[in-house]
Amino acid sequence: MADQLLEQIRDAVDGQIDFQGQKLADILATVLLSIVGAISFLAGFFLQDIALALKIGLGGTALTFLVIVPPWPFFNRHPVNWLPVGGSTIPSSHQNLVIDEKTLVER
Repeated sequence: MADQLLEQIRDAVDGQIDFQGQKLADILATVLLSIVGAISFLAGFFLQDIALALKIGLGGTALTFLVIVPPWPFFNRHPVNWLPVGGSTIPSSHQNLVIDEKTLVER
């Protein structure tokens, strides 16, 4: 029981995200910071209040930080299955190579 709890905590803190999750995080950061920047600029311009513009910008940046930095589960929906350490279980004399959707047998 304690081992399972420690494993869950370790997985949460480890920060594992997959490649598609990295792409999603990049897109989200760009979009959120762009929207916050535009809102901040427009609010500051029309209300002629630089302090308000800075507060909106800092608040939006903090919100973006909270959305992007933690390893949320939706960033790891497509985990990569790596080969086991020490090579594959297939004998090296019968490995299939796939090049341009053509399967070749290496011997």
